[in-house]
Amino acid sequence: MCGDRLDVQLNSASEPVGTLDVALGHAARLLERDAALAAEQAGEILKAVPGHPHARLILGAAQRLTGHPDLAVGVLEPLCREQPRSAPAQLELGMALGETGRAGEALAALRRALQLKPDFADAWRLLADHLDAAGDAGGADQARARYLKAATNDPRLMEAAAFLVANELPHAEARLRSHLVQHPTDVAALRMLAEVAARLRRYGDAQTLLERCLELAPSFDPARHNYAVVLNRQGKAAAALPQVEALLAKEPRNPGYLNLKAAVHANLGDYGESIEVYAAVLKDFPRQPKIWMSYGHSLKTARRQDDSVAAYRRAIDMQPTLGEAYWSLANLKTFRFADADIAAIGRALARDDLSDEDRLHFEFSLAKALEDAESYAESFVHYAKGNAIRRRQHPYSAADNALYVNRCKQQCTADFFAARSGAGSQDRSPIFIIGLPRAGSTLIEQILSSHSLVEGTMELPDLPQMARELAGRDERDHEAPFFTAVAALDVQELRALGERYLASTRIYRKTTAPFFIDKMPNNWLYTGLLHLILPNAKIIDARRHPLGCCFSAFKQHFARGQNFSYDLEDLGCYYRDYVDLMAHIDRVLPERVHRVFYESMIEDTEAEVRRLLDYCELPFEEQCLRFYENERAVRTASSEQVRQPIFKEGMDHWRHFEPWLGPLKAALGAVLESYPAVPD
Repeated sequence: MCGDRLDVQLNSASEPVGTLDVALGHAARLLERDAALAAEQAGEILKAVPGHPHARLILGAAQRLTGHPDLAVGVLEPLCREQPRSAPAQLELGMALGETGRAGEALAALRRALQLKPDFADAWRLLADHLDAAGDAGGADQARARYLKAATNDPRLMEAAAFLVANELPHAEARLRSHLVQHPTDVAALRMLAEVAARLRRYGDAQTLLERCLELAPSFDPARHNYAVVLNRQGKAAAALPQVEALLAKEPRNPGYLNLKAAVHANLGDYGESIEVYAAVLKDFPRQPKIWMSYGHSLKTARRQDDSVAAYRRAIDMQPTLGEAYWSLANLKTFRFADADIAAIGRALARDDLSDEDRLHFEFSLAKALEDAESYAESFVHYAKGNAIRRRQHPYSAADNALYVNRCKQQCTADFFAARSGAGSQDRSPIFIIGLPRAGSTLIEQILSSHSLVEGTMELPDLPQMARELAGRDERDHEAPFFTAVAALDVQELRALGERYLASTRIYRKTTAPFFIDKMPNNWLYTGLLHLILPNAKIIDARRHPLGCCFSAFKQHFARGQNFSYDLEDLGCYYRDYVDLMAHIDRVLPERVHRVFYESMIEDTEAEVRRLLDYCELPFEEQCLRFYENERAVRTASSEQVRQPIFKEGMDHWRHFEPWLGPLKAALGAVLESYPAVPD
């Protein structure tokens, strides 16, 4: 609360000037450095002038700042009733209500403040923080754009800010870049341009801009918040954490910062910390359905399934149209919807005001419920509807992926690797599990991580991030720059990249086991790079029958990163490209990759486990056959399934949907006919 907020829009009876004005000004200034003294000063003023509105506003602000938000609400609520046109009073009430956990009322107060004063920058900023805490990322982005516009006094930036508010990003970017040519150190413009880049998912650009912004203005906390978010979205949670801690050192009860801290800890695999932070946030802000949902995700990963179900149910009780909460229940795989749940999903889908995001989650949830009820035709209809929405949101080009794979094959020849023999880090600790999602990689990870010498981590983002940087852009590059960059790497640079991978992934390791697993399936795209920078790392290719694997991916609904999975033809093309590249790697690097066929693992588990351990140069341990007893956290969609002994019933479950898989079969072509062999 800044002193200048206290000087507007408060109506009171005529009052003496001089001493009272001096006392009020002194009390307002004290809020900046000693809120307890400010409360004392306001109290003394109110003894002399009972009911004085300005003094009551200072008192309420001071009580909140000293950790007594309940007392602050008691002062501010009647003040707002008496002074209904005071935007500062509504703002302060909103902050106090938020800190008492009355999030809905807090949002209402902040919105009243903005109705009274639409250019109230602080109110837009706080509204963005509260919407972040509520999990409304889109609403928070819009509020933050309004904050930037309201906080911008430079007329040269006002037009860019207006474009940002209207989500006309190309126009905003053009204005901002033109401005920064003339004023390269304008931190407000740098932050606005970073906001544009982040909305366009050009997170690397956003990161660079925000780093420059913070270099110029280290105390620019809104930019630091943006920076932490951008780092976390890129999978750089370890770098994001100190940024969040720095923000919380100044505002320890800020719900947006706390929510981000919990998400960062989850991305680091620190689920105990994540659960603790979410629980603390929900104690103070209990009416937050999306935080209850995130809390449920962490509880699920930590094997507290009953608690996770209860958390998802709390989210649904508060927001019955929150489709993702229903999908979170369905995604437990072992959960079954009751008739009342299915009816509620049907009612939600019948609404005409449902967002696309909620609708697609309800479609997937209903499809899962119908599949469990063996209504396969109707189930497929809803899986297809959910995927169609997702595909509109995230376009994908199978032709681009095929072009990328062909260029990989052209570059990754036996001579190319032989010329770089001995390069890269010689460390033997990483074990990569690659392939397609839903191919059994989580089962392999669970088996290996049950070994006393191996630690399971998660799907680590480090290798794809390295590849993106080599390509020189945020999205994976299908064009020549990536291949040109890889070819130009010398022995020292390849070793440095390997050492960098080992250093950046160390944060995910929680034990002293000498080996660790990186289970990012899509690393098959970077097998050549992986071999160059870590020639002694083990590479395990998890492979499953193409119809079982692809249809399982089609009905999964991945949160992000699997844009090929929303269309059956795209899935078939992607699987075909994957088989093509891995067959090429087998030819140019014989026996470099160990392949595990899911069906073989299910049919003869012990023999396959022994083969797997022999490849990894690990002694056999009986515990690897009792992988379902492993207490480790598992983040993937198969988390509950790998906590049970192996069962064969689900292996051919795709056959129930075979009548509708024609486009997938056609796209797979000879790859399907030859499986498990590879076509010439």
